[in-house]
Amino acid sequence: MLNALEVLTTVIVGVMVGVEFAVAFVINPILCALPRDSGLLGRAHGGRMLGAVMPVWYITSLVLVAIWAVAGWGDEGTGLVVTAGAFLLVSVLMSVVLLVPINNRTSTWTPDNRPDDWKQQMKRWDRLHYIRVVVIIAAFTMLVAALA
Repeated sequence: MLNALEVLTTVIVGVMVGVEFAVAFVINPILCALPRDSGLLGRAHGGRMLGAVMPVWYITSLVLVAIWAVAGWGDEGTGLVVTAGAFLLVSVLMSVVLLVPINNRTSTWTPDNRPDDWKQQMKRWDRLHYIRVVVIIAAFTMLVAALA
């Protein structure tokens, strides 16, 4: 049963990392290269869509890692799982405190109501998101190492 939990948790966190990596290094650069206001509209839509899904995914990942740490307490690799949980907790806190407030604003923007500093706000979100991606990659790496 613990093995199934370990694999399930690692897959769920790994897919989350893949989605967030794709947002940072594939989707957003594509949207930024689109003409006129297409990128703004695309990012607003993506913010609404992923803004609804990602909180559940992040919290579920954190809860699964916590269950793994408790269920496997004392086993080899538990320290790595706890470290992964700490990284995921940092990513959740970063999201709530830094990224979600920007996302909540940007997801409502249209060409008619965007603020003058909209590009700077998007760049700030991108920079913070890059850091979050590094943090969740570290968490994923810890989980994979714990399995080995």
